Amino acid sequence: MQRILIIQTAFIGDVVLATSLLEALHQHFPKAKLDMLVRGGNEGLLKNHPFLNKVWVWNKKQEKYKNLFKLIKKVRSEHFDLVVNVQRYWSTGLLTALSGAKQTVGFDKNPFSFLFTYEIEHRFDAGHEIDRNHQLIDEWVGTRVSKPALYPSKTDFENIKSLQLRPYICMAPSSVWFTKQWPKHKWVELIDLIPASFHIYLLGAPSDRKLCEEIQDTSKHNQVHNLSGQLSFLESAALMKGATMNYVNDSAPMHFASAMDAPVTAIYCSTVPSFGYGPLSKNQHIIEVIESLSCRPCGLHGKKACPKGHFDCAEKIDPMHVLSNSIPTA
Repeated sequence: MQRILIIQTAFIGDVVLATSLLEALHQHFPKAKLDMLVRGGNEGLLKNHPFLNKVWVWNKKQEKYKNLFKLIKKVRSEHFDLVVNVQRYWSTGLLTALSGAKQTVGFDKNPFSFLFTYEIEHRFDAGHEIDRNHQLIDEWVGTRVSKPALYPSKTDFENIKSLQLRPYICMAPSSVWFTKQWPKHKWVELIDLIPASFHIYLLGAPSDRKLCEEIQDTSKHNQVHNLSGQLSFLESAALMKGATMNYVNDSAPMHFASAMDAPVTAIYCSTVPSFGYGPLSKNQHIIEVIESLSCRPCGLHGKKACPKGHFDCAEKIDPMHVLSNSIPTA
């Protein structure tokens, strides 16, 4: 096996989890050239990755399908030995089927899976997402599952060194989905319970800056710093690695923590860990509403609003409970 392409053009967290395949394939085929295809904007996650030969980028925001067919042509010219498609959507299924690779593999829920060399049954009761994904390659590498990993550079660590002079906590309060996001006032309450000896760094994308500013301005803690939009993916991951604790929603920063084996407290609102996207760090804490709610979970992914209008799955999580079950001390 000389040339292998992994396809994962979904969201940031999905790409992080798919790096577990890179780990396993590199261990089994250390001399193989491994490539990975991601959507535009996510390539920064894989910058200077030690096991990657090339990162392919699909620009889905402009001329999406024109760019897809350009990619198909380029991929065909590479003559891959194996293409591993982690996704279940027709677009990447078509790319896989037309890749010209000697062997192709993907999940049976992909509309073009009948054209793959191997179809693997996709089941949400098959454990963690990294276990589900690993089924795609156990034909070649065996059943031992690797953990995901990110590789911040020496420069990434140097860039955040000045933020690490005192004990600190990272918080990523935002999510793409409203019902996956613990409410703003709850984050403020949690921050105000944390000892003043800790610096608190709020992480997120540029689009999260307003939310983080509102949290910072409302909090009574005098060491809250809004870093949203200021750090790269890998700089954020490097900062999380050295934190006393990282507080996150069920979202991409949780997977950053897993990939860095950083301490993490994951707050689940409308979703549940049993979906297979839970934290993988050794030092991990999962927080959920204590009360059993008949409406939870309300779906596999988050929603734009609480279907019941009360958002009890988030509102009934007590910040003191969150803190007492993660216990950062200085």
